[in-house]
Amino acid sequence: MAGLNQEQSLKREMKSRHLFMIALGGVIGAGFFNGSGYTISQSGPLGAVLAYMMGGFIMYLVMLCLGELTVAMPVSGSFQTYATKYIHPSTGFTVGWIYWIGWSSTVAFEIVTIGMQMQRWFPDISPWLWSLLTGIILFSVNAFSARSFAETEFWFASIKVITIVLFILIGASVIFGFVPIHGETSAPMFTHLTEFGFFPNGALAVVIAMLAVNYSLGGTELVGIASGESESPEKTIPKAINQTAYRIILFFVLSIIILVSIVPWQEIKPNVSPFVIALDKIGIPYAADIMNFVIITSLLSVANSGLYATTRMLYSLSKAQMAPKSFQKLTGKGVPLLALIASMGISCVSILASKIAANTVYTWILSVAGMASILAWMSIAASQYFFRKRYLAEGGKVSDLGFRTPLYPIVPILAFSFNLIVLISLAFDDGTKMTIYIGVPVVIILHLIYLFFIRKQTHERNSDSINK
Repeated sequence: MAGLNQEQSLKREMKSRHLFMIALGGVIGAGFFNGSGYTISQSGPLGAVLAYMMGGFIMYLVMLCLGELTVAMPVSGSFQTYATKYIHPSTGFTVGWIYWIGWSSTVAFEIVTIGMQMQRWFPDISPWLWSLLTGIILFSVNAFSARSFAETEFWFASIKVITIVLFILIGASVIFGFVPIHGETSAPMFTHLTEFGFFPNGALAVVIAMLAVNYSLGGTELVGIASGESESPEKTIPKAINQTAYRIILFFVLSIIILVSIVPWQEIKPNVSPFVIALDKIGIPYAADIMNFVIITSLLSVANSGLYATTRMLYSLSKAQMAPKSFQKLTGKGVPLLALIASMGISCVSILASKIAANTVYTWILSVAGMASILAWMSIAASQYFFRKRYLAEGGKVSDLGFRTPLYPIVPILAFSFNLIVLISLAFDDGTKMTIYIGVPVVIILHLIYLFFIRKQTHERNSDSINK
């Protein structure tokens, strides 16, 4: 294909602000604005706060592990490359392909949902037309350059962050009585937090709610994938990781505290955005329309980040001889265009599956997607553990590392263990058990494909190169 070059490399054009917003953009999606209603109704007010605190803590442990790895080896493949090098090539192959499938199907889900959300304002226009337009825009943005993607994502994510900050400020004013609630004579303060008891549905409900929270926090690992195209990664990555981790925890936890303080727990429904309920209660005009706009922006942001992530993952797999060599080819702007086309193609297949095989093929694809972030996080923790172990065995000094995971080996062991518990817990919830039933066989099959086919082909290619 004209204009593609095998010898060029990815461009290091992303700044610290881009990395920060990319990580936030992958996390703060419609799932938070809508899905938090499920978490609150499932576990109660304090239970929801605890679920988000625990989910944020697990995420922070993983980010600490990712920081050491990305500063030591800032590559576009990120955790797929680390798993290949420090765990086993079959692990890197499996994690990489599941992540690619997972994000490709997530992009499809976000695009389809955008079409549905637009129905609120344009009920006479087919939602598929909006989905098609969204797909074309996102593909064009990602095809132009990495900087184009990063700048677009910066502004998409900024809208979400501004919305959350304003909600926290307005909500805090309501809680402490600076802004009155219509029909109430006194400030609510924090009475709604405990009026139904600490865990009205039991402690087990909090654990189940944590599954949804953990899934919603998936996407922070995108900062590692973007590290291969960031300026001065030894400076930008630690800053982005630290800022992302504590701000996500702060935004999520504070937002939930304010939601359940303003709105009595029993008024929050799992299928209605609690933010709309809270804004209506405060008396903000056009609350539903405002949140619809924010949700559409969130969907665009996650789809944009997802398309970038899945493209770079396929590029990384190709560089590791785990995918066709053609996916390494770059445009003059440093974009792996063939990998982008293939990733967008799988997203289109997923969209078609959602239309013609929603209860079979599409469900299976989404089930694999449900495992993608958890497996990625587990691989990050394990890779950091084995990286540090090998680094010390080869005479390296911890003081020489640009970013050091604290309390080694406690942090990587805890990060891996918590994510393993979350993964096992998926089997005990009716809404998530399909992820285990479909995902585990896929993991086994991918490992076998590598061991019996890919490893042999890689060995033969390397032997031919040496002989030449």
